[in-house]
Amino acid sequence: MACDDASMGAGGAASGGASGNGGGGGSGGQAQGTGDPSVLVGAFQILMRAPAEGEAPITSVTGRIYDGPTPSNIVWEAGTEIDGCQLFTPRVPFCSPACGGSAVCVEDGECRDYPTAYSAGVVTLTGLATEAGSTTVDMSPIAESYQPPAGTSFVFPPFEEGATVSLAAAGDYFASFSIEARGIAPIDLLDSAAIPIDGAAGADLAWTAPDDASLSSVHVKLDISHHGGSKGKLECDIPDTGSYTIAPALIDELLALGFSGYPTVVISRENVGSKTIETGRVDLVVSSSIERAVEVAGLVSCTDDGDCPDGETCQVDLSCG
Repeated sequence: MACDDASMGAGGAASGGASGNGGGGGSGGQAQGTGDPSVLVGAFQILMRAPAEGEAPITSVTGRIYDGPTPSNIVWEAGTEIDGCQLFTPRVPFCSPACGGSAVCVEDGECRDYPTAYSAGVVTLTGLATEAGSTTVDMSPIAESYQPPAGTSFVFPPFEEGATVSLAAAGDYFASFSIEARGIAPIDLLDSAAIPIDGAAGADLAWTAPDDASLSSVHVKLDISHHGGSKGKLECDIPDTGSYTIAPALIDELLALGFSGYPTVVISRENVGSKTIETGRVDLVVSSSIERAVEVAGLVSCTDDGDCPDGETCQVDLSCG
């Protein structure tokens, strides 16, 4: 199971779902060869996001490729794991002297440089239907970052479930390569209310199952303390069957670490294709994501004192106390 991915500028890459590898070739600033497939260096993310009430659904496309992995200044320590769900707690390393603005303290006394993003030439995305009636979009890098040309909008959903989605990079600093993934159905939770979590009952999640569960997996991120400085989180990679219960023991451990105002859970359906290039792995992530409020017994969330019961005030972590 993956812990938090380093920020790729295109959204974290994910594991799970079906994957496909396209051909490489061409010439670029990087020497030809194959890097380490376990090292994530880039991601192109096609994200279908459920809108807020009264808004239209959104499909966004972003991408970026680096000359190495992106380090994180937080080390997530793996803890208890039950049925595809695992508890992680944060640890912040200490470096003296400090690493400065061009590097990150990744372990006590160890600094690691930030990588640099580079171009892979024009990237052609095929398989997403636009409002203009095309299924092909060319993306040129701007400041080494990829997104569709201004004015491009996609129908929702932009593909049929199971349809092929492909990406082909023409090559530049990075040599040419291609990746394939599969279209997925937008995820839809069966209950629009806040999701209760309880150390005795766990947390029940329910969503509309896809026509073909083999095409996708579901990733769950439950963080109930992010407004107070995260004290821990649960991450789950589970089959896309339509329902799942996070074990009570895991919920109990998470609650014991502490919580703050406005806790949330993010539930994502994903299909991922990958290609290993000279510096590591590039992912093509097709995903649909919903964020839902979480209900914790005894917690009253707030933005000011007026949200709190008499005699209580709104704390810096957005909870009444």
